[in-house]
Amino acid sequence: MRSIWNGAISFGLVSIPIKVVNATESHSISFRQVHLDDGGRIRYRKFCELEDREVTTGEIGKAYEDADGTLIPITDEELSALPIPTARTIEIVAFVPAERIDPLQMDAAYYLAANGVPATKPYVLLREALKRSQKVAVAKFALRGRERLGMLRVVDDVIAMHGLLWPDEIRSTEEVAPDASVTVRDKELDLADALMDTLGEVELTELHDDYREAVEELVAAKASGELPAAPPAGERAGGKVLDLMAALEKSVRAAKVSRGEEAGEETGEEAGARTGESAEVTPLPSRRSARTAPKEVGGKKSTSTARKTAAKKTVAKSTAKSTGQAAGKATATKSTAKKTAAKKTTAKKATGKKTAAKKATPRGRASA
Repeated sequence: MRSIWNGAISFGLVSIPIKVVNATESHSISFRQVHLDDGGRIRYRKFCELEDREVTTGEIGKAYEDADGTLIPITDEELSALPIPTARTIEIVAFVPAERIDPLQMDAAYYLAANGVPATKPYVLLREALKRSQKVAVAKFALRGRERLGMLRVVDDVIAMHGLLWPDEIRSTEEVAPDASVTVRDKELDLADALMDTLGEVELTELHDDYREAVEELVAAKASGELPAAPPAGERAGGKVLDLMAALEKSVRAAKVSRGEEAGEETGEEAGARTGESAEVTPLPSRRSARTAPKEVGGKKSTSTARKTAAKKTVAKSTAKSTGQAAGKATATKSTAKKTAAKKTTAKKATGKKTAAKKATPRGRASA
């Protein structure tokens, strides 16, 4: 690994020559900017505004822009000549417990390697002292043109250094915290705990970048002239949770299925978490145990035979009853029909009499 900084660790009056190398590397896929019309590369060129020409890297320096827009040139020699003790030294200022360091402050990580044979003994001394004390060292160092804060800790048999942000570089959380006051019930916390227990732990070495693999497959497919694979159809996660309890319960079941556990069975603890009370599981009797030994009635018939006979009698009674009801309905219908026919006959006779009377009466004429 190529060193990016050479200097020494200042440990009181002990000086440990070291080399700094990057402890991490990026595997993200980078893209180039191209012209959409013809696919030509888009490149950035550095032009001088006064001469209106492209300049090389060797012609470019640093300058500080003042409030009124004035540029004040600053050279690398002037920066290196500043009276900063950390220009070439990682100066340890304190040893503190690791939990005192806020993870928000952690920045890039580096490995510190002993630079030469004379540096081996003091290097190992500092490493073993950090191990035995179970503390981390807080240090100040200068890298890439500015002074930084760092934390030294032991990783395997190597001293690693994490760059730390200065405390005033951490933004406040006042504008990020939820404004509305929300009360979380114990039932919801119990289900959240159950979900955490079900998900369990994971080996970080088993995790990988699914997005990068998908991009690599896309690039390979397009390079070979194939069409990109269609994304699998699946449920999209909604942006709004309508029922928190239902979502938690569904998450617990899904986590159990992913771990190969039975999702349909609910333990007493989960039932208690869902109802807010301690649940007691009572086993149901099996079918075989539910069948009792047949009891003899009158010394001949068993209980099951008596039940079957009673059931047959009940069916016969209900059948007879329904038959009687149907017969009654039919009789009522016939009597209704007879009454209707008698009414019609009476009406016809009355109408005939009225007609005959009208015909028998002569029409009178007025006398002159």
